[in-house]
Amino acid sequence: MLISQFDPENLLPNHIDSILFNNLVDDGSKGDVIFVFGSQKSLKYRVPEAINLYKQNRASRILFSGGHQWQGQSDVEAKMMKEEAIKQGIPEEHILIEPISKYTKENVLFSLELLDSSIGLTNVKRILIVTTAYHMRRCHLTMMTLLPNSISYTFCPVNDESTRRDTWFTNEIGTARVREECKKLITYIRNNHLMDFDVELS
Repeated sequence: MLISQFDPENLLPNHIDSILFNNLVDDGSKGDVIFVFGSQKSLKYRVPEAINLYKQNRASRILFSGGHQWQGQSDVEAKMMKEEAIKQGIPEEHILIEPISKYTKENVLFSLELLDSSIGLTNVKRILIVTTAYHMRRCHLTMMTLLPNSISYTFCPVNDESTRRDTWFTNEIGTARVREECKKLITYIRNNHLMDFDVELS
């Protein structure tokens, strides 16, 4: 069923599960760059995953994207993530940062320019996407919409405390977040901001 065909005001739990989580698991492939989307808690959840992927030789570069400066942090997301990665032994020359973007579409658009100038888009065949599990579908569709069709993707989702696939429906924060995320996806697709996608119903 196409995502655009779902009714955003009447989503059943299996609809949410299908839209946000189906078939978004790590296939173990190696890639050219590990792309990390910033967030308020990216240092806690996303950076460790990126570091693990790098140390497993899954890709030779990490790109940290995000221009928000959250309360209690001394700099914007991308720079904070880079700083932590260096502390954990990642060579600085293997890190790219995009420190301006404020939301998912900008993450991809601004990083596109960075990838082209630093690596060359023609040299990027596969991107390993690191973000929270419930955010992965939007990141993937944004990349598919804006980046060249020649690029393939591997999903490397991480779990936070409230929006795991197996627990979001057990708490109010998780339920609200995943419902809002589904509504965003459906709206963006219907408004032609993202390509539509056929998901298998759970």
